[in-house]
Parts: sequence; structure tokens; C-alpha cells
Amino acid sequence: MYNKLTDELAVCGLNAIRALSDVHPEKINRLFMREERLPLFTGLCRQLAARKRPYKICENEELEKICKTPHHQGIVAMIYEPAVETAVPEDIDKWAADRKTGLLLCNIGNDHNLGAIVRSAAFFDASPVILTEQSTEEGDPRAKSLTTAAYRAAEGGMEYVEFRSVRRPEVFLKSASKKILTIGTDPRARVRIRDIPQIIKGENSRLQGIVLVIGNEETGLSAEIKEQCSVLARVPGTGVIESLNVAQATTLFLQELYER
Repeated sequence: MYNKLTDELAVCGLNAIRALSDVHPEKINRLFMREERLPLFTGLCRQLAARKRPYKICENEELEKICKTPHHQGIVAMIYEPAVETAVPEDIDKWAADRKTGLLLCNIGNDHNLGAIVRSAAFFDASPVILTEQSTEEGDPRAKSLTTAAYRAAEGGMEYVEFRSVRRPEVFLKSASKKILTIGTDPRARVRIRDIPQIIKGENSRLQGIVLVIGNEETGLSAEIKEQCSVLARVPGTGVIESLNVAQATTLFLQELYER
């Protein structure tokens, strides 16, 4: 839940708040929790008091009103809305130099899928996660927001990945593919996920780093984006159902890339 008056986002869920407390406690402006959660977060409460930031013991009804969901697990933190910076050429250079595996998410509109993908990205050390920008009502480009639901589904993963955004992913990929192996996911691709290690060691071995390009469940990747990918790959299955859930498929690809 985003509060326009205070420019704050509600983050809820035990693991999400634990990660915030451990990694970025300075992001927390206000904290609300049931009384039984207090022993787990006494250190955070001391930090908030030192910064003159409030924390409050609440019942479930008030917590649900604050975060607009009953799935708060007894604790809610308010943070400023996360800013997602636009990717620049220097990011590609650093990505390649660090030989990192990252993600480019093309129009992933479901917050729960986004959160689940970020959870897997944190688990397999895939970062940055690049989001595609969309036009606002005023016509200005804006990256997809990181929402309360996405934070909860990520189970703390939001604190362990970097985020960037691009407005035209096909343009970004055209530039990135000169230095980074760009792997697009496509349920109709000839290459299978198990073939990826050989592809990495083959003619593409000169490329440093990997970007895994993920499309949404309704339309997948556009023809323009597929054209800019170094290779397209799929998760083989029976064909009874065309494809996996996008978060499940992403996890399988990240596991394969992690163990390459």
C-alpha cells in the first residue's frame, strides 16, 4: 500500500521486515507490530528511538488498515517509496566486469510473480534486476513500482538485489549484447535449458556476464526483444500445458545458470 500523503510504502511480513532490519534499517520511518513481535525487534526499536522515529504496538485491525492486507504477519514498516534508477552504459560495463548474472523483466505486471522472481534472484545471487518503464497518466516514463505485495512475496529478497529500469528493452539489449550474453526465455525455442552451459562455453565465451530476459505470461517476449537476444531457450515439458508460471520458469533458469 502506497501512502501518497507521506510518499511512503508499507512493507509487511516477518521475513521482509527482518531483512529490512538487518540490511537497511535506515530505510524504516515508522514501525507497527503486535506485542508478541516486540522481542524479535527490540534492537530495531532502539535504533528507531535513537533516530526519533516512532514505533507502536497495534492489534490486527489497525495493522490491516495501515497496509491494506490481512497478510501482514503481525508487523508493518513504512518506508519511502523505493526509487529505481535508469540503467546507464556504465552499469553494463560493471555487470560484464563482475561477470554477474542479472535479470531483465519485460512487463511483469503481477506483483506476486515479481516478488517471487526477486526472491529467487536473491537466492541465486542474480543482480541487478532490471524493470521496464511504462508511461504514467502524465506521459512520463516510470518503472513498475515495487509494491507491498511484491515485498511480501519476495520474503526479504528485495534487500539483496539492485534494481534498475529501462524504457526500451530492445535498445538496451542491443547495446548489452556486445559485452553480455543475453538469454531470452521462449517456450517455443529450439534450445533447451540444459544446453545453456555448452552455449556459455562455446562461441559466446568471449561475453562476460549474463542477462536472463523474461517476458510476461500473456504475451511473452516481443519479436523486437527476441531479435536482440544472443540465444532463446525453453524449459522442456510434456506440452500438455504450454508453459510454467513465469516465476517458476525463472527459478529453473537461475538454478541452471548458478551451477554452470
